Amino acid sequence: MAAWAELQPVMSVAELEAFLDREFPQIHAGGRIYGVEAVGPMSARLRCAYDERHIRPGGTISGPTIMALADLALYVAILGAIGPVGLAVTTNLSFNFLRKPGRRDLLADCRLLKLGKRLAVGEVTIFSDGEEEPVAHATGTYSIPPR
Repeated sequence: MAAWAELQPVMSVAELEAFLDREFPQIHAGGRIYGVEAVGPMSARLRCAYDERHIRPGGTISGPTIMALADLALYVAILGAIGPVGLAVTTNLSFNFLRKPGRRDLLADCRLLKLGKRLAVGEVTIFSDGEEEPVAHATGTYSIPPR
């Protein structure tokens, strides 16, 4: 097992939630839908609460909703590992939509594949709550500013 896999997060779920509330209050516009469920070594689990405002024509949850959840999951996993760095930014997000999500909460499981001083790379698998098969898979890269 790689040494980084044994590292404990430097931010708790409560600290991450407080950081997001303070630095990104706009994600809760219209009501709180995103929540951090868990943070672990090089990982995070987030929930996007189901809301009718995310339904697109055809009766499925919109791609932008799913993509926002994946991007936020990557950000939270990185901050959980390195601490509150507000200026870490997405440099790449690659997405595969695998199946139509149900009209229910979405869960994002993120694990970081590489965490360097300047770049972090991770993957996110998204599920409809209660379903075993993923609805989407994303990989992403974040740029981490110098400290």
